[in-house]
Amino acid sequence: MVQPEPPAARRSWNPLVPIAAAAAVVGALITALVFVAVRDDSGSASTPAAADADTAMCAAVPVADQVLPSIVTISARRGAQAGTGSGQIITEGGYVLTNDHVISVAAGAGGAVSVQYSDGRSSDAVIVGRDPSTDLAVLKAADAAKDYPLIGFGSSAALKIGQPVVALGAPLGLASTVTSGIVSALDRYVPVPGDGVTHHLIGAIQTDAAINPGNSGGALVDCAGKLVGVNAAIATVPNEAGVGGGGSVGLGFAIPVDLAKPIADSLIKTGQPGHPTTGLQVQEIPPAVAKASGAPTGLFVLAVDAGGPAAKAGLKAGDIITRIDGEPATSSEQVVVATLTRQVGDTIELTFVRGGAPANAMLTLGAP
Repeated sequence: MVQPEPPAARRSWNPLVPIAAAAAVVGALITALVFVAVRDDSGSASTPAAADADTAMCAAVPVADQVLPSIVTISARRGAQAGTGSGQIITEGGYVLTNDHVISVAAGAGGAVSVQYSDGRSSDAVIVGRDPSTDLAVLKAADAAKDYPLIGFGSSAALKIGQPVVALGAPLGLASTVTSGIVSALDRYVPVPGDGVTHHLIGAIQTDAAINPGNSGGALVDCAGKLVGVNAAIATVPNEAGVGGGGSVGLGFAIPVDLAKPIADSLIKTGQPGHPTTGLQVQEIPPAVAKASGAPTGLFVLAVDAGGPAAKAGLKAGDIITRIDGEPATSSEQVVVATLTRQVGDTIELTFVRGGAPANAMLTLGAP
């Protein structure tokens, strides 16, 4: 069962209650858990040694000494709306990687963003680029963050279940907060509904390191202090009203760095995430409608871009897509997800029905 938060009903939370500080319930009620984006709306140098496979926890003190100078607390505001989150300095010039939902409130006219460094200094910042689909964004600090070190990049591909990790950020606006835990699972898919868009956490890293509102966009690092994930969401146990409440219950989710870094690089270079396109516009066919009309369940093709990938694959408006890469087609989000981890030139296998007759097509993804 999925319980997203409608964009028009964003909740304001008491900043003294852990999860309730920003965080709108923007996730899903799945096996009695509510996935929640962990932005905080409350407003508020030694080299570590890598742990071996038998190490229960990272040596958090040297990790904190090394990484905290690269971590920033982000404040985003527009009019009466405001929120805080976390981020990390990733390249020269003051570029900061964070979550899109941390800064989305400031993305419109009249919005403003600032960053505060670990030593208390602050700077205005501008939004360089956003990728709501994967919940990533890049900022640029006005002072270029020239006195602060860049975070080191690790690899999420090398992570193992049970491996110790450290989370750094500003939960509830409390800057320079460090928590530790382990990688409790890998390759999770967590859809997190946001402001008019679903954020897709693909291949997400699950951790029991305490993550709370305000940690969003902050770093999940290995014992060598290298970035392996961008903290993005937590799961909470729903209260009697069916709404997620409380803080961390040991189920946090981070975007893997191997997915985040190429998107961040593209945002810095072009302002766009660079995801390939299908050239399709589709809409779900409700089972009741399909039954009443005698049509198959699936995705109704509303339109096909002239000369686009779908048109070249032979699809037409009015077709009904029944399978995507061998899986039943039940949601338009499947088309989006199918593009997020692929490159231009990769293919998607589609099964569709036209005039009652089934057919197959190989759709080659095109440039955005």
